[in-house]
Amino acid sequence: MSSQITQSPWQTAALLIARLIFAGVFLMAVTFKFMGMEATAGYIAAAGFPFPLFLAWCAAILEVALVLCFLTGAFFTQAALIAAAYVLFLAFAFHGPSHWAGNQAEFGFFIDHFSFLAGLLFAAVHGPGRVLSLNLGWPGRA
Repeated sequence: MSSQITQSPWQTAALLIARLIFAGVFLMAVTFKFMGMEATAGYIAAAGFPFPLFLAWCAAILEVALVLCFLTGAFFTQAALIAAAYVLFLAFAFHGPSHWAGNQAEFGFFIDHFSFLAGLLFAAVHGPGRVLSLNLGWPGRA
């Protein structure tokens, strides 16, 4: 038996706005990558990762997929969990403790990632909502 969960208009609006914010953040990130893929690769290389151009393209492809999932609601929970893992990785790899001595602002960037992580985890638990959502995802879950 399927339970019908009703959402108030403000809850529906909040879910849609949250999805737009998630998509917007990743859309901005991927736009900057496409505008300067070599610069992104340089940033990745400076962090000590091998194959920086390849990794830059992988990041861009992932971010495009996340934007599509957040906008459509398709595979939303999976996308939110993947995005959460990605954001956590970025926090430590590019703004972690080894960067704090050189620039105190890096600590702030590091902490900001955890606010975003919390939102993504909350979104993963609650899903994309029922409005303007394809609701594709885990088998057996509507």
